[in-house]
Amino acid sequence: MRTRDSIQDVWGPRTPYEGEGRWPARVDQRIDEEPDRWVRSCCVLCTNGCGMDLGVKDGRIVGVRGRADDRVSRGRLRPKGLNGWRANAAEDRLTHPLVREGAKPGGPLRDASWDEAMGRVVARCREAREKYTSGALGFYNSGQLFIEDYYTLSVVAHGGLGTKHLDGNTRLCTATASFALRESFGNDGNPASVTDYDVADCIAHFGHNVAATQTVAWMRILDRRRGPNPPKLVVVDPRRTDTAKEADVHLAPRAGTNVALMNGLLNLIIADGRVDADFIRDHTVGFERLRDVVAKYPPDRVESITGIPPDRLREAATVLGSADRLVCTVLQGFYQANEATAAACQVNNLVLIRGMIGKPGCGVIQSNGQPTAQNTRETGCDGDFPGFRNWQNPEHVADLARIWNVEPSTIPAWGPPTHAMQIFRLAEEGSIRFLWIVGTNPAVSLPELHRVRRALEQERLFVVVQDAFLTETAMLADVALPAALWGEKTGTFTNYERTVHISRKAVEPPGEARPDMDIFLDFARRMDFRDKDGAPLLKWSDPEGAFEAWKACSRGMPCDYTGLSYAKLDASPGIQWPCNERHPEGKERLYDDFHFPTGFDDCGDFGHDLETGGHVDPVDYKANDPAGRAWLKAAEHFPTHEEPDEDYPFVLTTGRIVHHFHTRTKTGRVPELQGAAPEATVQIHEEDAERLGIAEGDMVEITSRRASARAKARIGDILPGHVFMPFHYGYWDDPESDRYGPGDHPHAANELTITTWDVVSKQPNFKHAAVKVARAVGESIVAKVVGAASHAAERVSELADLVTGGTHPEPRSHLPDYLGLLRDAHEEFAAACDYLSSQHGQEAEIREGSKLIGEFSRGAVESLGPFLDKYGERPEPEPRELRRVLFPEPRAGGFGLLRDLHALYILAADAHVATKVVDDAARELRDEPLHELCLDLRGQNQRQQAWVETMIKESAAQSVAVPS
Repeated sequence: MRTRDSIQDVWGPRTPYEGEGRWPARVDQRIDEEPDRWVRSCCVLCTNGCGMDLGVKDGRIVGVRGRADDRVSRGRLRPKGLNGWRANAAEDRLTHPLVREGAKPGGPLRDASWDEAMGRVVARCREAREKYTSGALGFYNSGQLFIEDYYTLSVVAHGGLGTKHLDGNTRLCTATASFALRESFGNDGNPASVTDYDVADCIAHFGHNVAATQTVAWMRILDRRRGPNPPKLVVVDPRRTDTAKEADVHLAPRAGTNVALMNGLLNLIIADGRVDADFIRDHTVGFERLRDVVAKYPPDRVESITGIPPDRLREAATVLGSADRLVCTVLQGFYQANEATAAACQVNNLVLIRGMIGKPGCGVIQSNGQPTAQNTRETGCDGDFPGFRNWQNPEHVADLARIWNVEPSTIPAWGPPTHAMQIFRLAEEGSIRFLWIVGTNPAVSLPELHRVRRALEQERLFVVVQDAFLTETAMLADVALPAALWGEKTGTFTNYERTVHISRKAVEPPGEARPDMDIFLDFARRMDFRDKDGAPLLKWSDPEGAFEAWKACSRGMPCDYTGLSYAKLDASPGIQWPCNERHPEGKERLYDDFHFPTGFDDCGDFGHDLETGGHVDPVDYKANDPAGRAWLKAAEHFPTHEEPDEDYPFVLTTGRIVHHFHTRTKTGRVPELQGAAPEATVQIHEEDAERLGIAEGDMVEITSRRASARAKARIGDILPGHVFMPFHYGYWDDPESDRYGPGDHPHAANELTITTWDVVSKQPNFKHAAVKVARAVGESIVAKVVGAASHAAERVSELADLVTGGTHPEPRSHLPDYLGLLRDAHEEFAAACDYLSSQHGQEAEIREGSKLIGEFSRGAVESLGPFLDKYGERPEPEPRELRRVLFPEPRAGGFGLLRDLHALYILAADAHVATKVVDDAARELRDEPLHELCLDLRGQNQRQQAWVETMIKESAAQSVAVPS
C-alpha cells in the first residue's frame, strides 16, 4: 500500500500555507505487508533528516511511514525515503567477514571468521604503527553513520592511535559548509532553520538544486509558494533544473565564476544602500575591504566573466536587497566549484551586510549533502577535534585530553588534519600503509578513478573495507568487514539545521554483520587502548553509553547535547542543538543576540586567506580578535584550474539526481529507484547537440585529459558549452566490466574529473573539467586515453624499478636529514654572526648583539647532540651554500650593513623552518624531550629574528633613501 507513486510524483500534492509552524501535516507511506509493529527512525538518504517509522513483520522491514509530528517533514517522505529501505533485504548483502588470499586484485576474497579477520586487521595495524609510526595509519569514513559510531571511531583514531589521517567522504560534499561557517561566524552550525522558510519573503538557493537533493524541503518551499504572500525565489545554477524553473529570477553563471557573480551582487546591493549600516558597524569586521573589492565588479565586468546579462544581475540584486526577511541556502554548485569557500563566504556576507541573521525568516543555511554529515564534523571524524574544538588552540586540545584522560601529546595537534585527497595521495606514494575505509566507496566517488584504483591495488597498502555490500572499493580490500545498515542498529544523528533524531533498531542484521560501533569497540579491545590511568580508553559498550560519552564531550561547546537523552528523543519530533540547561528544548536559530563565537578562546578555527588557503597565525588572530563580531571576508575571482580550450571546448560538471544516492550502493539495489534512472546520461545544450549531430538518447563519448566515458544524451536545460553527468554510476552491476573498474565500458563521471581542490576546505572540484564531446561511433577511444593517463604513473614506477632492482626502496625515517639541516643551519647562522661582528665592528650595537645571538645558535648545536646520537644525522650542504650565496664578499658602510642584516634574517628563517619541521616530527614520535628542545629553540630563534628586524628598522630608511 502506498499513498502515492513517488517515482512519478516526486513531491506529492500541495498543502499551501503561511506562518511559522503552520505547515500542514501530510503522512506519506509505503508498505508491502501490514506490519506487526512500528519502530521509530529517521530517513538516512539525504540530509533533511525526515522522521519516519519502520514497519516490521516477522523480523523483516516491510514498509515505512512519515511521522506527522516531525518538525522537519511533517510526515512527508521523498522517493528514496519511501523506497530505499528495500536495500536492506538485498540478496548480495555482506554477511561474513572476507579475507584475501594472494595478491590484489586477482587473489580471491574468501569467507573468514571475525577472529581471523580482526586478527589480520590488528596485526597489520600494529606492524604499520611500530615500523612507520601512527603517521602510516589512515581512516576514511562516511556521512551515513550514527553519532555513536563516529564518536567511537574518533576516540580510536585520535586518542588510541594518535593519527591525524582521519577524514570522511563528507570532504567531497560538505567540507566547504563547515569552513564557510567558521570563516564568517567563528564556528560550525547553521544559523537558520527549516522553519525560516515559513515566514521568509525571499528564499535564495546558491548552487543548491533543492528539488532533487532535498525534496522534502522543496515540498515545504513549494507549499509556501502556493500559499498567501509567497516568497520570491532566486536560484543560481548553470542548469535549468526543476528548482530553477520555479524561480522568479534564475541566474545561470558559467561554471567556475561564482565569486565574480557574488561580488557583482554585493556591489549592487552596497551601492544602492540596501545594507544595515548599524548592524555592520556593531557586529561585523571587514566591511571596508569587502566594499572596496566588490566595487571592482560592476555589471559589465560580471557579464564578461559569468555570462549573466547586467539587467538580470540587477533584477536579482533588487530582489535580494529589498527583502525584509531573507533566507539563503548553499550546496554543491558552490562547494564543489572553483573558489568554493570564498564563494560560500560571500553568501554569508550577503545576509550579514543586510542584517538578516538571528531573526525569524532570516539567515543562511550552508547545507549538507549526506544524512549525518553534520555529525562527522561534530565528532571529529572529518579530522578536526570533537565538539568543534580548535586544533591550533592548546587549551582546546588540553580540554579534550582531560575528557579522554590521556596526555595532550597523544592527540595529533601538531598540524592541520589530513584531508581525504591527501590521505589517498599519501597512500598512493606509500607513506600510508594501513587504510580503513568505512561505509563509503571511493573507487567511484573520488576524482581520477584510475589513480584511486591503482593506489588501492598496491600490495604495500593494507586496505580494510567496512560496508554492507561488496562495493567497487570492497573488491580491492585485503579484509572486508560486513556492517549493519540503518534499521539494524540503534543510534542518533543530526541534520543540516541541527535537528537531532533517534533511530531505533528494528531488525537484526543479516548473517554475522555487526553494527559499526561494535566493530570499532572490538578493534579497540584487541588493540588494548588505555587511558593514562591504565583503564580502557573507550568506556562504553552500547549505543546509549556512547551517546552519554559524546554528551560529556560536547558540554559547553557550540554543539552542546547535554540536555538530550535517548528517552527525550524517543518522545520528541526532533530537537535542535544546542540543547542544555539554558536551552532545554533546543534552540531554533543561532546568533539571535548578534554575538558570534569568533573570540580567540571560542572560535573553532583561526581562519584562512580565502584566496591562497594560508592559515591565519594564532598570534595575529589574537592581536585582531573580533571579540564576538562576525567576519566579512572578501575575495577576488580567479579562473579555474582547467579552462576550456580548442582541444577540450566544453566544461563538464557533475552532480546528483533525485532517484539515486551517492554511488548507488543502496539505491541501485531498489528496483523502483534503479528503474527510474537505470544508467548514466550526459546533459547537453540544444545548439551544441545539433552542431555535433547528437539526438536525444544517442550514445555520447565524453573525453577529458585523463580518461573517456560514454553515456546517453539528454538534450536541453543547460548552458551552451557545458555538459552535466550524474556521478552515481560505477561498475558493481555492469556485467561487461570487471565489477570494480570500467574494463572497456567506462561510464563513471569521475573517470573524467580533475584532482584539484579548494585551497581552504580542500573539497574537490567536481564542477569543472575541460572535456570534448562527440557522438559515439564504433569502438571507444577509452583504451587510448585511459591508457595514456593511468599508465603514466606506471612508467615512472618502471623507471624507478630499473634503479631499485624492481622493488620499492626500503622506507626510512627522514628525521636524521632534518636534524642535520637544523644543526647545520645553526652552525652557519653562528658563523654569519661572527662575520657581522668582525666586518661591522665599528657599530657597537651590531658588534655586541651579533655575538650574543650567535651564542644562541652555538648553544642550539650543543643541545642537539643527544638527539643526533639517538636518531642519527645526515649532513646537508644547503645551509652552507645558502650562507655562501647570501654573503658572497665583505660589504662595508651603512648599505653594506643593511644587506648583511637582510642576509642574516634569511638564515634565521631557514633555522626557523627546520625547527618547525623537527618539532612536528617529535610530536608525531611522542618524543617529549625533543619537542621541549624545539620549543626552546623556537623561542631563541624568535629572539634572533626580532633583533635582526630591529637593526634593519634602525638603518633601512637612512641607508636606502639618503645618498651615500
